[in-house]
Amino acid sequence: MRTGSRLLLGATLILTLLVSHEEAIEAPPPEAPVVHLDDYGIDRAAYRVEEQAIRRNQTFSDILSPYRISPPVISRLAEKARPVFDLRRLRAGNALHIYRDHTGQTAQLVIYEATPETYVVFDLRDSLQVYEKRHPITVRKKTVTGVITSSPYQALEEQETNPSLAIALSNVFAWQIDFYRIQRGDRFTMVYEEREVRGQSIGTGKILAARFQHTGKDYYAFFYDESEGEGYYDEQGNLLRNAFLKAPLEYSRISSRYTKRRFHPVLKRYRAHLGTDYAAPTGTPIRATADGVVNAAAYTKGNGRYVKIKHDKTYTTGYLHMSRFANGIRAGVRVRQGDVIGYVGSTGLATGPHLCYRFWKNGTQVDPLKLDLPSAQPIAPHQREQFFATRDLLLPTLHFPNEVLLQLAARPGTGPGTLTAPPLEVTAP
Repeated sequence: MRTGSRLLLGATLILTLLVSHEEAIEAPPPEAPVVHLDDYGIDRAAYRVEEQAIRRNQTFSDILSPYRISPPVISRLAEKARPVFDLRRLRAGNALHIYRDHTGQTAQLVIYEATPETYVVFDLRDSLQVYEKRHPITVRKKTVTGVITSSPYQALEEQETNPSLAIALSNVFAWQIDFYRIQRGDRFTMVYEEREVRGQSIGTGKILAARFQHTGKDYYAFFYDESEGEGYYDEQGNLLRNAFLKAPLEYSRISSRYTKRRFHPVLKRYRAHLGTDYAAPTGTPIRATADGVVNAAAYTKGNGRYVKIKHDKTYTTGYLHMSRFANGIRAGVRVRQGDVIGYVGSTGLATGPHLCYRFWKNGTQVDPLKLDLPSAQPIAPHQREQFFATRDLLLPTLHFPNEVLLQLAARPGTGPGTLTAPPLEVTAP
């Protein structure tokens, strides 16, 4: 009996081990199929997808009707779209993606590319939904260098770079450089942000650093986001933004300067011209050159439509011969530097479209191009170390061709150094 019991116990143990082993090597559950989502987060394999472009004068109803979507459903979709997207803004040429079921008859999803960044989804599956989404945006740093032969705009165009950067560059240096007086052979280099969606450029972002060489003198700008607000600073940490812009227009030319004796083209006699004339096409936006309060927005026979802004106890500016005022510009309104206050015209005593810019200091008209106007405050002391670290990272990118890299010179223990550059090897553009 004892031997039989042992045999029975051994057999049971072997059977238990076999069962346990069987459970241990049981086949794992099948893996879920890999789903590949498209640019819109949709499993494209689950649908038959048709891509087309919006045709001229094509309506929302025209788009959906061929895909067995009834008029009541189209009407409900249009109602749901109202707070999301105005269907009257469908633009000819924009992409449209129709996701149909496998019969190919009925639309399940309709996606409209509203802009390069945004798209609108019309979901007709379980319940009707309309929502807007954004593609991920990639921001890349790029560098461009140009030599002025005609204008910064043309120099950038020749580099096959977005020429809108010319306006951004002029805004960065608006307080240091008079862009109506730049010369052939002036040159610039800058580091800027390029914004991309799905590998395609959709425009530029901020200029991160720039160097503009004007009449042999270097001007620097470094973007820095201080706790009190972002801005551009020079190589020593001084804010580039001055109390006044160099000019009230972005691009034009000076056609007449401040003078005590000028032959008036309308009155046909010599008289003082106590302003600076900027020739520009009718409708060119005019900017307030500094913060202040509008104390006149009116019309006179000589000035035509004009705006006068009082900035503080010392300075006042005037803007004459406008074609029209900007919306909301009237006496008593506060404006900020760079705000559009009106548009170039030829009203009053004017022979052609231009802006006459006047400048008063302590009640006396003066030539603003010869004034040493006040600057804004430098970077806060507690931010200086971080700013100089940012500057030093960007500085090596701001060199011109055939030029040794810029170096920083600093004596031990004196803190951040000053910029020094070796003599330039100037080559013909």
